[in-house]
Amino acid sequence: MPFRLSCSLLAVLILGALAPAAEVFVEAESFADHGGWKLDTQFVQQMGSPYLIAHGLGKPVDDASVTVTIPENGQYRVWVRTIDWVARWNAKPSPGKFKLIVNGKPLDVTFGTEGADWSWHDGGILSLEAGEAEIRLHDETGFDGRCDSVYLTTALDAKPPADPEMLLPWRRQQLGLSDKLPIRGAYDLVVVGGGYAGMGSAISAARMGCRVAFVQDRPVLGGNGSSEVRVWAMGNIRRGKYPRIGEMIEEFADKATKSPGTYEEFGDELKEQIVRAEPNIDLMLNHHAMSVRMDGSKIASITAIDTRTGSDVEITGDFFVDCTGHGWVGHWASADLDMTDAGRMGMSNMWAWDEAESSTTFPDTPWALDLKMEDFPYPRDHHGQWFWESGFDKDAIGGAEAIRDWNLRAVFGAFNAMKNRDGADQHKTAELTWVAYIGGPRESRRLLGDVVLTEEDIVTKRDFPDGCVPSTWSIDLHYPKKEYADKFPDNPFISVAVHDRRVDRSYGYPVPYRCFYSRNVDNLFMAGRNISVTHQALGTTRVMKTCGMMGEVVGKAASICTLNQCSPRDVYEEHLDELLELLELPGKARRSTPSADIIIPDDAMQKAGPNGPPPGYNPATMEGVVVDDSDAKLTGAWTEGSGLKGFVGYGYRYASPNSDATATFTIRPKQSGKVELRFYTHPHENRSSKTPVTVRQGDVARSYTIDQRAALDAGWIVVEQLSVNEGQDVVVELSTDSADGFVHVDAVSLVEVK
Repeated sequence: MPFRLSCSLLAVLILGALAPAAEVFVEAESFADHGGWKLDTQFVQQMGSPYLIAHGLGKPVDDASVTVTIPENGQYRVWVRTIDWVARWNAKPSPGKFKLIVNGKPLDVTFGTEGADWSWHDGGILSLEAGEAEIRLHDETGFDGRCDSVYLTTALDAKPPADPEMLLPWRRQQLGLSDKLPIRGAYDLVVVGGGYAGMGSAISAARMGCRVAFVQDRPVLGGNGSSEVRVWAMGNIRRGKYPRIGEMIEEFADKATKSPGTYEEFGDELKEQIVRAEPNIDLMLNHHAMSVRMDGSKIASITAIDTRTGSDVEITGDFFVDCTGHGWVGHWASADLDMTDAGRMGMSNMWAWDEAESSTTFPDTPWALDLKMEDFPYPRDHHGQWFWESGFDKDAIGGAEAIRDWNLRAVFGAFNAMKNRDGADQHKTAELTWVAYIGGPRESRRLLGDVVLTEEDIVTKRDFPDGCVPSTWSIDLHYPKKEYADKFPDNPFISVAVHDRRVDRSYGYPVPYRCFYSRNVDNLFMAGRNISVTHQALGTTRVMKTCGMMGEVVGKAASICTLNQCSPRDVYEEHLDELLELLELPGKARRSTPSADIIIPDDAMQKAGPNGPPPGYNPATMEGVVVDDSDAKLTGAWTEGSGLKGFVGYGYRYASPNSDATATFTIRPKQSGKVELRFYTHPHENRSSKTPVTVRQGDVARSYTIDQRAALDAGWIVVEQLSVNEGQDVVVELSTDSADGFVHVDAVSLVEVK
């Protein structure tokens, strides 16, 4: 406390000393035109502010610019807050060089060349006349130069404060921000973090009638599943105990064919469109949560800054959900938490390259990691995948920017090897097309709930009464890959995934609701990778679709809390049946308030089964009465398959000729009349051309043979037309006896003859 008081007093003295001077202060992120510079908000907690980064992949980006008002004629000293981002490793030369251009004239000083930490770089003195002046950031390299803010002052001997304790109040004074914050709210639920977990939480709560504030520090939603990071969404949805969970995620989940995929595959616009379509959601993009205000053991509000202007706002609510990944809200609220010390997973920055029509060049990168082709896995299929990962046991919170920057040095060093070193002859037309400057972290803080889920719970299938979210990803933990770690043992940048495959990937393990709220902060939920699990259990729960389903459960639980004025813990102890009933609702079900009637719209998804929606044709939506092979009585040895697409249900089965295997389908007609008996199959040269089929109705049996090699106009063979009576079974039996190839079974159906 004495240190804080002395710092505050010193800040006041500094402000007082600078007050008489003419000043111009501009946050780089608030430049009117960012040009080719990108807004980086990942490290606000570490360095105090968002900043602009010249992420041009080795090609200088377009200038960022702003027009400012010079208050009076005079001599002004120029200060630029920046960093030499490779200096922490004593790498040279500085890659992130840029110039400051004032009224068309570049300053003599080159910025981005000093300091291993963020600091004020002296730009010298220039004469300015009162009135409007244009300031431009001019990138010289395209290699991630960065600028936080620009300060001009006529107090030529004064220097802006560097200490964060003094810098924050000084910034506020320069921006003219009041100590009394504007207030938004009160909301029923405040969701912090806009990845899959945050989206699931916000949409679910809003559709159950809650007033929701949805706070996201980026301009897009999706987190790791956005175009900025491009990790394809994994984890199976719509299955397990409550197969309605996941229907909301299905609405916006990407369909990327690679990881990293293309910009278009991640559907940033669709995600925002779905959220904005909810009248109960107040979406706050470009807002970075910074702190909380407590009321006893409850959170009363969060404070967030607008990352474009530096202005801040207090957001009040009854309940909060931490979907930040790093557990920031829980950390500020002094929630019980844990973070693995050794063996922790790292952060990935994926990348992509392509072939140009003619030869291309790439600048030498002596400041990057010193790599040859043998030092990294070749980026096949033109992309560097998830395993470009580092920072395993580094400081995942305070050192996050350094972890990201190490990844950038690795990527640029690898591409330098491809273009300028021993890979040059094979990559003359190669060009770097995309590198993620937003990192994809896997593990840091985990907030503790009433249940801390363990690896043993999962693999032994421990049954919790509140088990609900199906986790289907294997227990997937990442470690440095030894063959690439020898050259950089302090911080390897290539990982290997070690999978414990005892997780049921079809039905899934039901993660309990009690992992989704804090055990000591009375109104705090959490969803995403910061839920209450151990390091090992995190290996299966951390993938995006699974995190999104956690959000769906949290949103519904928040509506129960709002309706009953109870805590998240009370939902388990007193209202669990009510929660489980809500989990049976279609994802598109909605109500205007938590006490209003629930409406199920006509476009609600069809409920999936315990093993999820079928990847093939859904028997429930097909014509007639359909019986899938999964419901047939099988004897003998049948092999399951799904390689030939166009099947019914989850796949098909096949058996060898003369193997004594049989498949018996029992079909119960829904009405009397004349029907067509269809047998669904896939023609193939290794199939039987004389598969024996017997059709029984009561005591009457008819025998046929069908050709499973012949091409089909439709996906089925018509075995016969027959008359049926409602409720009287038709039994169809296939045998391998006398078959001259594999017997294939998929489904049978009875379709009315019209």
